[in-house]
Amino acid sequence: MNKIKYLLLFALSTFSCTAFAQLDKQAATGLIHRTVPSIAGKFIVEEIPAEKGKDVFEIESRNGKIILRGNKALSVASALGYYLKYYCRCDISWNGGNLKLPARLPVINKTIHHATLFTYRYYLNYCTFNYSMSWWNWDRWQQEIDWMALNGINMPLALTGEEAIWRKVYHDMGFTDDELAAFFSGSAYFSWLWMGNLDGWGGPLPQHWMDSHEVLQKKILARERELGMMPVLPAFSGHVPPSFKDKFPQAKLRKTNWGQGFNDVYLLDPADPMFTEIGKRFIEEQTKEYGSDHFYSSDAFNENTPPTNDSTFLSDVSKNIYQSMAKADPKAVWVMQGWLFLNNSKFWQPTQIKAALNAVPDDHMIILDLFTDEHPVWQRTDSYYGKPWIWNMLQNFGGVVGMHGRIAHVADQPLEDLAASKNMAGIGLTPEAIEQNPAVYDAMMSNVWRNNYMKVGYGDEKAPAVRISFIPDNKSWMLDYTEKRYGKSNADIIIAWQILLSTVYSSDPSKDKGVSSIIVGRPSLNMADDWRVDTTGSYDQKSLIEAWRYFLKPAQQLKGSAGYDYDAVNITRQVLANYANRLERKIILAYNQKDTIGFKANSAAFLKLMDDMDELLATRKDFLLGKWLKDARECGITDKESDLYEVNARDLITLWGDKNSPLHEYANKQWSGLVKGFYKPRWQMFLDGLGRSLLENKPFDNNSFEQKVKDWEWGWVNNHEVYSSIPVGSPVGEALRMFGKYDKVVEAAYE
Repeated sequence: MNKIKYLLLFALSTFSCTAFAQLDKQAATGLIHRTVPSIAGKFIVEEIPAEKGKDVFEIESRNGKIILRGNKALSVASALGYYLKYYCRCDISWNGGNLKLPARLPVINKTIHHATLFTYRYYLNYCTFNYSMSWWNWDRWQQEIDWMALNGINMPLALTGEEAIWRKVYHDMGFTDDELAAFFSGSAYFSWLWMGNLDGWGGPLPQHWMDSHEVLQKKILARERELGMMPVLPAFSGHVPPSFKDKFPQAKLRKTNWGQGFNDVYLLDPADPMFTEIGKRFIEEQTKEYGSDHFYSSDAFNENTPPTNDSTFLSDVSKNIYQSMAKADPKAVWVMQGWLFLNNSKFWQPTQIKAALNAVPDDHMIILDLFTDEHPVWQRTDSYYGKPWIWNMLQNFGGVVGMHGRIAHVADQPLEDLAASKNMAGIGLTPEAIEQNPAVYDAMMSNVWRNNYMKVGYGDEKAPAVRISFIPDNKSWMLDYTEKRYGKSNADIIIAWQILLSTVYSSDPSKDKGVSSIIVGRPSLNMADDWRVDTTGSYDQKSLIEAWRYFLKPAQQLKGSAGYDYDAVNITRQVLANYANRLERKIILAYNQKDTIGFKANSAAFLKLMDDMDELLATRKDFLLGKWLKDARECGITDKESDLYEVNARDLITLWGDKNSPLHEYANKQWSGLVKGFYKPRWQMFLDGLGRSLLENKPFDNNSFEQKVKDWEWGWVNNHEVYSSIPVGSPVGEALRMFGKYDKVVEAAYE
């Protein structure tokens, strides 16, 4: 595009597009230096206006430099991300990225121009802040914010440091720190405190945590805003401290229980005059400390059933929640998670949903269809009855380790649904946890800057097309993805990925977690009844063995590529984890048939398998219990604080609550240290008990064992033995060793 045209655009934009002035060149340049420091000088940042109110970027070559244009720093970052992916063949990933740049930067012969179709690109779930982010410091947050920008995310949920705001508000209301001690949860449980599910569990919270995370939140928000993001901050949803009932006995409170083994919590009725006043105070205090982009998250009935289905009551609740925001910020937009409409769909019928939504002006509410990729609610609510809504991919319940997702679906369906729903306003990622299944996120985020409009009815626009088809049952997608992830591709890798796309990455929507491994479950003779560990799966697990074989064929050629190293370990882990399910069935069958020889042989093989898995997982930082615990301890400034954070870290991923918690194993992890140090000892105890039962010809006392193992688990949660936080061994070397040992054995298990 020539210089005169840009001058004309500039003149017009000063009148018609306020977004034009939002580009922070220093912020864009800073991101470039953080992402590709060795070649940062090769890029030049320029401004262009937004297009029809939406973000836009351009890329072109000029005089040996790469020009990155955008209407804000976020758009420039996306231009960089696009250039690195599709021209430099790089992969920016949580799990083994590839930033090996070509010796000479590729030249852009024709201007690349992309304008997004989506006003909002949302990111994060309340749960992510604990299942993945509990122990993050500023260095880790910087990496994530850059990842957001490179992928075009402009609307992140921002919950860090909220306990400091609540402390100030409640202090002003006369609460003491002692009275608040029973309210603030431990550092690994804030997500459920903020959502009104529990009080105090994992505490008491140290003052240093509040102070340090207030500082951290200010850094997070400053970086997100300078890049052009619009963070979503929380608003008051009615959850109050337990001592509220004593301090304000006239207040209209509702006692409720999440039903997961925790004490009752108290919710202030939105009709009580104090509700609006507290909500107003909270946003005012929050704005004073953190600023505001006018987007607020609040959920009154998260996994809690309202006391009545009366539409007038539900309408009043929504109206009062919104008013508590609007009185402090007349521009307030309520960003509501639509999870309640799915989680409690029997209660939330059309009459009840309409009552809750219609009480708020359409331009002051956005609905997050939290699980659109597998369970879309917009289709049964007439697109949320006119409210703007966002299409989301909800991955990874509890942070459970496993290959899972619907790559083809998330790469195509958002644009299909955009054509079908006139008020779909954006797309987003709402994972309970992150840092796994990177291919699924790559496919989902390809939607942000797509130009292949004709497929979904966007006319004849001739904008330059992306280099690949983005139809993930196509070899071109696999060639593109594997080339940028591993630095090169070959026929065997393509075959492996064809199988992966038709198995683990074409998951059945009814199998939200993918295939769980029996290894992570609390041992029992009735494990088939354990909802936390579903080993059935929705794909042909024998086919995964074939993918494993093809994937490891070029190991000598591709080893050393961080992406290949991670994937080699992860695919091997999944094959062995699935095999464990078959092996456990043999153990139980031998026990029931009183086959002592078969029982002993299969039990020994099962325990050895866990040792082998632990050694395999120890080769990658992504699978280390020790790193999770070390990061937790480093948040403390005294031994007492560090011990508290470590107990939080251990508890969340094992029992979740106390030793009788019904949520045990909900957030299980196949991690080195956890497999050998937590899961294996439980199975050893169980198998020893079954062995004695066979030897003595007496029935196994499952109830007695369960009590014994609960005591042992609680002891482990409160212990402080050290696990390695540093990877040991060769990822590909260990994967090949496992292949040599288990290939034929695993295949035979599926005969």
